[in-house]
Amino acid sequence: MGNLNGDLQSRTFDAIVIGSGMSGGWAAKELCEKGLKTLVLERGRDVVHLKDYPTTNMLPWQFEYRGQLPSAVIEANPVVSKCYNFREDAVQFFVKDKEHPYVQDKPFDWIRGYQTGGKSLLWARQTQRWSDFDYEGPARDGFAVDWPIRYKDIAPWYSYVEKFAGISGNKDGLDVLPDGEFLPPLELSCVENYFKDFVAKNYNGRHVIYARCAHLTEPRQIHFDQGRGQCQNRNLCQRGCPFGGYFAANSTTIPWAIKTGNMSLRPFSVVHSIIYDEKKGKATGVRVVDTQSKELIEYYARIIFVNAAAVNTNLILLNSRSGRFPNGLGNDSGLLGKYFAFHNYRGHISAEYEGFMDSTTAGGRPTSAYIPRFRNVHKQETDFLRGYAAGFSAGRYSSGKADGFGVALKENLAKKVPGPWYVGSHMMGETIPKESNYLSLDSGKKDEWGVPLLHFSVDYDENDEKMVKDFSDQLTDMYTRAGFRNIKTYDSKQAPGLDIHEMGGVRMGKDPKTSMLNKWNQIHACKNVFVTDGACMTSTSTQNPSLTYMALTARACDYAVDQMKKNEL
Repeated sequence: MGNLNGDLQSRTFDAIVIGSGMSGGWAAKELCEKGLKTLVLERGRDVVHLKDYPTTNMLPWQFEYRGQLPSAVIEANPVVSKCYNFREDAVQFFVKDKEHPYVQDKPFDWIRGYQTGGKSLLWARQTQRWSDFDYEGPARDGFAVDWPIRYKDIAPWYSYVEKFAGISGNKDGLDVLPDGEFLPPLELSCVENYFKDFVAKNYNGRHVIYARCAHLTEPRQIHFDQGRGQCQNRNLCQRGCPFGGYFAANSTTIPWAIKTGNMSLRPFSVVHSIIYDEKKGKATGVRVVDTQSKELIEYYARIIFVNAAAVNTNLILLNSRSGRFPNGLGNDSGLLGKYFAFHNYRGHISAEYEGFMDSTTAGGRPTSAYIPRFRNVHKQETDFLRGYAAGFSAGRYSSGKADGFGVALKENLAKKVPGPWYVGSHMMGETIPKESNYLSLDSGKKDEWGVPLLHFSVDYDENDEKMVKDFSDQLTDMYTRAGFRNIKTYDSKQAPGLDIHEMGGVRMGKDPKTSMLNKWNQIHACKNVFVTDGACMTSTSTQNPSLTYMALTARACDYAVDQMKKNEL
């Protein structure tokens, strides 16, 4: 990688990518593969595939706290400890609450992973394409602004990234959820298949399908070329997968970029701001604070991809002030940091089923079933805007008696008695981007790297409340008619953020007066800076967003390199 702290020449590149996670890894791969000398900046430590997964093959009894965390750790981390995967086997991949403070003007649970690969080591690996119902949503109801692209613009790029990443799924033929380039699916349980068939027969426009996921169920040559192997259904993904069985930047895009010889990785590098040259009328580089030495270093490049994850991307751009842009890079519209959005995951439902008592399940599985959005799709039919998707899973618990002593106790524990089937769903609701949901910088307080603290002013609204109620009502009806019993619904009341699907603040659009980015993810007023992570999203849809980040990134990289060849950038 050379001396990245050396003279001007050693600090000058064709491209700089800020962030090495879900979208940053793709930017690195695409730019390096196209021949650009690319510097990838990661604010955390380097995590190398295989080498830096310390818990990946540990057995339960090898953990000091049997997978849990001491109460002192939980008490010291009231935000991140709410995340399900913040456990003893994955604690090393999470940012602790005190490591990067922020200000909650309204409660927001900001879950972060600062290391090479970012949160791609920790995501739920659910991958659905968006449809034109999603890209046309704002234009249909007038909330947010119109997307500058449609499904046809992004469809070939979905295919492109799916083939490389490896997506397991079925060809379902649904207009609301376009099919993709799929590896074979895993099995649904008999109760999941029962509910799938029941819904198809009894509801128009509602479907239960296999939940598409980024797992190699049957690897292709492109995956072997990456050094990856088949998913083993261990369900220990949060530890880092030694097989490369699921898509993480650490085992896919980052090594692919490295082997081109065109990538330089600089970990422990907090990006303070982007440098804007007023004479040239473009960005020329970035200012980096070395997290270990606190030294401020500048790096230069013709193009810059900002992929620091939605929140930190907003933070970097807000802090990139100059005479030309006193309120943040490209912020002529005054919209930077505004119209920030997320997914509404508050609604839950559980029940039991007394059928199929002669069947059970065995083994692991990294996905289950999925109910695509069915509200307000072809027409506005409710008193709230947009809609929600839902997960669906079914399994069967078995338990043994804990009576007796010695041999009798062991025999009782070994005799597992299966109980009823349990079923459950959680909602994934689309929130409407609003100007009142925004991120801003503190005017006085700074973190240890000299960057202003970030303020969150993000909350639910009446539309979200109505959506939670509708989810409970509709799923209760579906569960009741399907013969499920002991149905229980609950609203978690969780703060925004725990969905870990932050989006917006640097939204795409057609008009520079109402958006920050054009259809190629370029900042309207600073064409050599691209944003392709969650910050660029104009609306949130109901689908998991990571696949769309990947596709947008690959598309923007292709355009950027083409423009560079034409000397337009």
